[in-house]
Amino acid sequence: MGNQQLRKHLKLTWRDRLRMAKVRKKLGYCGKDVHFEKNAAFMRYPRLISIGNQVVVKEGAKICPCNERSSVFIGDRTTIGYHTFIFASENIKIGNDCLIAPFVYIVDSDHGINREIPINQQPNQTDPIIIEDDVWIASGAKILKGVTIHQGAVIAAGAIVNQDVPAYSIVGGMPAKVIGERK
Repeated sequence: MGNQQLRKHLKLTWRDRLRMAKVRKKLGYCGKDVHFEKNAAFMRYPRLISIGNQVVVKEGAKICPCNERSSVFIGDRTTIGYHTFIFASENIKIGNDCLIAPFVYIVDSDHGINREIPINQQPNQTDPIIIEDDVWIASGAKILKGVTIHQGAVIAAGAIVNQDVPAYSIVGGMPAKVIGERK
């Protein structure tokens, strides 16, 4: 219900409508009734970003397909919180009806750490991220490469998720572990 309340109270100005029209032209796909707040950034390869219907992207969010082979998909009625970063070197898929709080970091790659080669000269290691429908990711959580967060899961504030999360479970900690279950 809260997510619907957010959408119900969005007051669009002519500046908002102009900004959204400009952003729509840059993206690969943009559904109906999508709201982009000011300073939301769609970086590097915005044509590789697909956004479903009634999505809200809050101020300061950054969504970035990092190369021409990567992609980001955001499902219907999902909210991307303030200053959340989504960086895809391969593929990040976020389902329908997800709530992603402020300051969340979702990245599907990391750097090699071979001792014989300087880190900045090593290739990225990538593995897709899948976030299924009806997931809540609380403020400050980090979602790392290769993770699938199954339907209905809750990620606690500040959690570092480096392994798959079972459906309807609640995870927290560093690294995240199951601490409960939705009832």
